Amino acid sequence: MAIKTIEILNVMVFKRHLRKNNAAFSSIEEGDSFSDGFKLEFCDGINVLIGENGVGKTTILKMIYAATQWSITQTDQGKTKKLVQFFSNSLKDSDALKNAENKEDYCYYKVSDGTHSFEDSLSHKGILNYDQWLGLDIQSVFIPTTEMLSHAKGFLAMNQKYSMPFDGTQIDIIVNASLPETREVPSAMGGILDRISAVIDGTVILENDSFYVLKKDGRKIDFSLEAEGLRKLGLLWKLIRNGLLEKGSILLWDEPEANLNPELYPLVAEILLELQKNGVQVFLATHSYNFAKYLEIRRTNKEQVMFHNLYKGHNLLPDNVQKVFPEMDSGDEAIYSQSADRMDEIKYNHIMAADNKLLDEVYEL
Repeated sequence: MAIKTIEILNVMVFKRHLRKNNAAFSSIEEGDSFSDGFKLEFCDGINVLIGENGVGKTTILKMIYAATQWSITQTDQGKTKKLVQFFSNSLKDSDALKNAENKEDYCYYKVSDGTHSFEDSLSHKGILNYDQWLGLDIQSVFIPTTEMLSHAKGFLAMNQKYSMPFDGTQIDIIVNASLPETREVPSAMGGILDRISAVIDGTVILENDSFYVLKKDGRKIDFSLEAEGLRKLGLLWKLIRNGLLEKGSILLWDEPEANLNPELYPLVAEILLELQKNGVQVFLATHSYNFAKYLEIRRTNKEQVMFHNLYKGHNLLPDNVQKVFPEMDSGDEAIYSQSADRMDEIKYNHIMAADNKLLDEVYEL
């Protein structure tokens, strides 16, 4: 199952703005329909979120993750968290996530698979369409920017007792990495595990509540002593070995390039493309032009890769539209998006602009 769309209104940076359905603004024609707020449509393969800081890339990842967690049939209510807990355990009220300028306006986000939808209304402090969403059992894994396995020893017990200041994604990744390994690894995943194992020179094991890299020569290295980039690959190895990234599952990864040697960008890109080919839908947020570009140039016709650029802008409504919708301030800055399957087709591409600026400075030397 794949996530097809997300809609957001007045949550975090996503404030109200007018959107013409299925087309860009030029004029109003008979039969046109309009919506307010932000909407993004995803592909079934790899979705790469790019844009400057503060445009909501991580927020979108966490919204999708929260929605998938609510799809799971379970008796342990403590395992199902609301969106606010994926930002901070210290935030007790979802009002903190409302757009600061529109707290009294309607605030919600909605995630859809094209047939079913999950709507979290911050205004009503409740989940809408829950009866059709619960039971879809959408398996998902969120890899946060912060590396957590080095802190695993005693972490879950301490957090349960003292509610430490970590968000839900950081807690969940330790839980997922600590699950038992599957008895059999699908053949399609075996090759990925072998490639990662070659880079980290071993496998990842859990003993006495601590993670180690068991090297091929028999040495057992504490996870915290490995380079952080290799720890990321080790975590990915463990998630695959635990059976969490199989056909129909979703991987959400916030800044996979962080602390990763650029020489490993092609490997990680190829692993993600292989996961996509085997039925895993992927969502990434990245600030690296080079990493994103590797996903574009290493793909084949079998892989789907879509780039979604988020940027701050103004409505700039045509005069005839402004007359019909006077409540929409044309000077009101909001978050907009543009999606394309090639990086060079995206306007307002901040990571490409930064890369070009560096090249210009190099040429001037």
